[in-house]
Formats: sequence, C-alpha cells, structure tokens
Amino acid sequence: MNLETRLPRNGKEGALYGAIICTLTVLFMTSVNVILAAGEFNEEVALTILKTLPIMWIIVMILEPVLIGRIAEKLVGKFTDPTDSFNAKILFRILFTVLGMSAAMTFIGDIVGNGFSSDIFSNFLTNWPRNFLIVLIAESLVIQPIARFAMVKLHASQDKKNKAVLLQP
Repeated sequence: MNLETRLPRNGKEGALYGAIICTLTVLFMTSVNVILAAGEFNEEVALTILKTLPIMWIIVMILEPVLIGRIAEKLVGKFTDPTDSFNAKILFRILFTVLGMSAAMTFIGDIVGNGFSSDIFSNFLTNWPRNFLIVLIAESLVIQPIARFAMVKLHASQDKKNKAVLLQP
C-alpha cells in the first residue's frame, strides 16, 4: 500500500492526511454535539464551539496516532488478508478507528464540556451510539474521501515535478 496514491507515503504526508481527517471530524462533531446540547444555534453556541475546537483538536491529534490508530491497524490486520482490496482495508480501518475514537471522544468531550460529574456514564450511553453513527457516515462518505483526494492531488503534483526533473538535460 506504500505506492497507493490515495494514502500517505511517508511521515509528513501521514501527518497532513491525519490533520485533514482530524480537523474535519473535530469541526463537524464538536459543532454537532455543542448545538445538540444547547438545543439551538446562536452567538453563544458559536463562541462555545470556537473555544472548544482547539482543545478537542489537540486531544484528537494525540489520541488517534498514539493509541486508537495503532489498535485499529492491528485489528485491520486480524480481519483482512493481504489479498483483500484497498476498499475492504479502508472500510475496516474507518470502522475500527471510528469505534475507538467515538467512544473515547464522547467520554472526553463530556468532561471538556461539562466537567467531571456523576452523569458522565449515563450521558455516554445516550450520546455514544449517536456519535458513532454520525461519525461513521461522515468519515465513510465525506471526510476520508476528501483526505484521499488531497493525497491523490499531492502525489500527482510530486510525480509531475519528478518527471520534469528527470526530463531535464
């Protein structure tokens, strides 16, 4: 999969790919959860979203590559064969990543938004299934395709530059 144009080929590209996915997911899910908690969208809610975004983004940018992403990769290896298609591997990767991240971030998001309380676990049981389904759909249909499109464009640009360098006398 290293030569796959839809995926990162090195650490820098991996960081860009992850940043695109994390940024879009955090922006979307933070907005959804804050609006649902407030019951409406107004200036105060918009300000709360803007204040919460950087905190959630930092948490996600640490949690996904350090813990959840590694677990997801191991699970993909257990549930797929080397001969399985790109799409099968990506769908399993999305499923396992979303499963872990939605669970962790539902719990962490409640703590960030409301502090520690006895309602954390009851809120989790109510909010996590909704968050899981929303993120799974968003990741599968919108967010991951945008990140893969960015990788395709980046690799096309790199390939064009490399061809130009090779063709120079």
